[in-house]
Amino acid sequence: MKSNLLIILTVALPVLAQTTVKDALVERWKTLAEFTIAVASSMPAESYNFRPDPEEMTFGQLMRHIAAVNLDACANASGMPRPRLPLKIAELAKDKGNVDIEKEAAIEFLNDSFDFCNNAVASMSPEHMNTVVGPPASHLTGFEWLWSYFTHTAHHRGQAVIYLRVKAIKPPDYTF
Repeated sequence: MKSNLLIILTVALPVLAQTTVKDALVERWKTLAEFTIAVASSMPAESYNFRPDPEEMTFGQLMRHIAAVNLDACANASGMPRPRLPLKIAELAKDKGNVDIEKEAAIEFLNDSFDFCNNAVASMSPEHMNTVVGPPASHLTGFEWLWSYFTHTAHHRGQAVIYLRVKAIKPPDYTF
């Protein structure tokens, strides 16, 4: 009898350990944040205004872009109010031209945006994940907002890795 119970438990435990989509998103957003911050930290402060091509954003602008769009996407997905931009970043946002983004300000903004997103994702109910939210023209569910901007961040972080390699800087090892 004990051996049958042991077999049942052995088979059942993996099923009980499965995570929900929300649990997976919470975990993946944390990993996304850690790796993106590691990439941002790898670029020396004096190279934050580097751009590999005149058509591209500088490395600092790229980090600011990731953080700002995270705030929008996670606010839309969760319904939580979008946090105000940090003062240094807000001042730079007024200037639509080529603005310098300092490493310290960019990393602080990235950290703040990922903290907000982690809280936003954790606050969402399964029903909210499946409900169309945000601007009406977008027609995205909470899950679609998060997934779309998860991939958006990964895309731009990939650009940042190329910037590092062009500068002969080894990027951090990818973690998943």
